[in-house]
Amino acid sequence: MGDGFQFYDIILLALIAGFILLRLRNTLGKRSGFERPPTPPGGERDEAGRAGQGDNVIALPGAEAPSEDDKLPAEAARAVGEIRAVDPGFEVDEFLSGARAAYEMVVAAFAQGDLDTLRGLLSNEVFANFAGAIEARDRAGEKLETTLVGIDAAELIEGSVRGRMAELTVRFASAMISVTRDAQGQAIDGDPKATRKVIDVWTFGRNLKSSDPNWSLIATRSEDA
Repeated sequence: MGDGFQFYDIILLALIAGFILLRLRNTLGKRSGFERPPTPPGGERDEAGRAGQGDNVIALPGAEAPSEDDKLPAEAARAVGEIRAVDPGFEVDEFLSGARAAYEMVVAAFAQGDLDTLRGLLSNEVFANFAGAIEARDRAGEKLETTLVGIDAAELIEGSVRGRMAELTVRFASAMISVTRDAQGQAIDGDPKATRKVIDVWTFGRNLKSSDPNWSLIATRSEDA
């Protein structure tokens, strides 16, 4: 008798489990209305522009912090517009953030003689110049010690698009401690205790038709701080 009741209990539990599973499948197949649709290229920018529509919020003039786009010289702004015609997702803020990171990496890699890192960040011509300087330093038995204290500013100052090639020029203002030592470890250039201001103007290039979204350093020059 007990076995019979146990058999019916098993059937009842199976029916209940099947009902719950069916309801669960139906629920999971429905959209709740809170899912975000796929964002097209540049869609984050469009969505941000629509934020607040339908809300009872009055946008005050000047309430939003200006973006880097608002600070661009005319030539750079024109180049950015041409780049966005090909790459709608291009953002100046993101580009400058990447340029800062590249600046830090190149400065460190050059001091350390890290050719592998430099090769991935520089154009062939700039890489050849950097590699030649590192080779000459090694032949002389010299060592470069550089500490990047910080980047005070990174501004997009120039830009151009010629055919499929885009170029953007960034002016970096940084603080560094830099000293060159000879084979005996004596400082022959620079002061290991002094922080100096450095102004570097770097130009980055990119083929807009390439599937590779990365920019390469294609030219460098320095200015008096």
